[in-house]
Amino acid sequence: MLVSLFTVTALTAVVTASFGGNLNYNSPSRRHPSLGIDVPKVVKRSLQPRADADQLNFTHGVASGDPFPNSVVLWTRISPTLENDASNVTVEGNVPLYNHDTEEYIKASASPICVEYQIGSDQDFSTVLDNGTAYTTSDIDYTVKVEAKNLQPFTTYYYQFTVCGSSNKSPVGRTKTSPGADDDVSNIGLAVYSCSNYPNGYFNAYGNAARKDKVDYVLHLGDYIYETGKGTLGKDPRATNPSDEIFTLYDYRTRIGQYRTDSDLLLSHQKFPWIPVWDDHEVSNNGYRDGSSNLNNTEESFVEDGGVSVDQRKMNAVRAYFEWMPIRQVDMDDNLRIWRTFSLGKLLDLIMLDTRNYDRSITTLGWNDDYVAELIDDAGRSLMGSHQENWFYNQLSKSSDRGATWRVIGNQIVFSRINNTARDADGEWLNADQWDGYTANRNRTLSHLYTNSISNTIFLSGDSHANWVSDLVWLDEKPYDPSTGEGSVGVEFAGTAVSSTGFGGTIANATSKSVGLVRDNAELQWNEGYYRGYYELQISSDKIDANYFGCPTVSYRNPLEISLANFTVKAGANHLERTVAGGTVESGALQTGTTKQTNATLNTETGVWNTTSGGVFDQMFVVYASSGE
Repeated sequence: MLVSLFTVTALTAVVTASFGGNLNYNSPSRRHPSLGIDVPKVVKRSLQPRADADQLNFTHGVASGDPFPNSVVLWTRISPTLENDASNVTVEGNVPLYNHDTEEYIKASASPICVEYQIGSDQDFSTVLDNGTAYTTSDIDYTVKVEAKNLQPFTTYYYQFTVCGSSNKSPVGRTKTSPGADDDVSNIGLAVYSCSNYPNGYFNAYGNAARKDKVDYVLHLGDYIYETGKGTLGKDPRATNPSDEIFTLYDYRTRIGQYRTDSDLLLSHQKFPWIPVWDDHEVSNNGYRDGSSNLNNTEESFVEDGGVSVDQRKMNAVRAYFEWMPIRQVDMDDNLRIWRTFSLGKLLDLIMLDTRNYDRSITTLGWNDDYVAELIDDAGRSLMGSHQENWFYNQLSKSSDRGATWRVIGNQIVFSRINNTARDADGEWLNADQWDGYTANRNRTLSHLYTNSISNTIFLSGDSHANWVSDLVWLDEKPYDPSTGEGSVGVEFAGTAVSSTGFGGTIANATSKSVGLVRDNAELQWNEGYYRGYYELQISSDKIDANYFGCPTVSYRNPLEISLANFTVKAGANHLERTVAGGTVESGALQTGTTKQTNATLNTETGVWNTTSGGVFDQMFVVYASSGE
């Protein structure tokens, strides 16, 4: 009897430890157990033989992310079903900790699924640097997220998951650790993405960078998914699942799982470690601390929009995001935190912000736009909240003081002032959902950079579904010469969407808008709004090269891309190199220079260049319209 009791106790301890190795059981915060899974209850329920290996599938490939010098996060999903867990239970008040005893489920995990993982220096795993065992259950939608350790800085590794005691293996993934903070690194390549809207088209841009294979890491600046529903499943080729707008935990899990069936997105995750942040659509359009354009803290909104509170909806979205993304769980404070920083050698510090959901003051919601327009200069308004804002300024100073060459800021929305008159159908200059709606916060940021002589600052932005390249200037406060760049304190590279709607219409129509935008904005050196795509940064100690790419079409899957424009920032210059873009771009409009459409198109699978006929491609499925930025 004592032997049996000892055996059960020992087994429980081993299983509990393996459950703990799966980071998703702590989602979304290691410091708040009450928001996570009641692991002891799951273990007690799960002390049964594991599921048969031949009934399990690695349903959504593999992924890695948030690289550190000696470790990296690895992710997969191993499940008896492609379908997501239907539970919508999270913790509210004194409700028991989230577990399968509180609700009926699609397929509650009576027995856990056991997987082994290994990471090595080659695809054959001849030298294994780290390995371990982890369990998953339907409590966390059968996802697995572990931290592989014992690694060397700035080194490429390969990893794989295997169902315990079987030959059922995941695809082999490739990843790379970050350099140590004091390491000398000659070059780092980044591919930068935002705004992948599933029904608007195929995610060709993700696959193009993966096939060319010229970067080290992928940065995603948000809108990884969209919460709105479009199309009819079984009828439309990219209809959303669920079909309607999403609110529940099941909804968010299902939507993000659907996005992860796109072949090019799967390829990108398999080949590169990702460093992502969310924008608004991971939760809801135009989100702020108390709501969004489609759900607010009112009884009417609660009744009409899914019967879910603002806080509950955010919690559902955040839980699903942390379950499915290869991201570390930053120690949270009093809110849902994703902002964090990475020191990539002496070369750069990467600062990832949350200008949407953490503690943002009210934004434009459709019915209050005139009201918000009156508030844009209010000193109390913040995109980030005081905690994050002060952390941000401290990170900028800390980076400068330690001597890092560059400060690269991953941020959701366009930072530079933009007079939108030429783009807006009603001739309205203000988009108050960008930094333009929070001028005091922007002025505080610029003041910190100028006052402390912080050099080599590069803002990266997404959200707008268009390309914008600007000198970083404090207009009306500091002198600025657009012809030379003198007076600028840095540069902003803002990118178009992977598939979300841009300016629309023909290339000629989009170019006409770009011409007006660069005319009306002195610091805006290039704008382009026709193509869907991404940009790459090649960062060295003496310069940054930014290369923008567009997809000829996203209406079907293809490996084609067009080089749109190339820019250089020299270290210490704090502005774009003149002549900007070498004086010529493929599309859009330059402040000084020409636009020459060549239609020279690279097949990223074969490496062969060809020329496409202008205008033969539809940029997106016309039957769908994008819902916000």
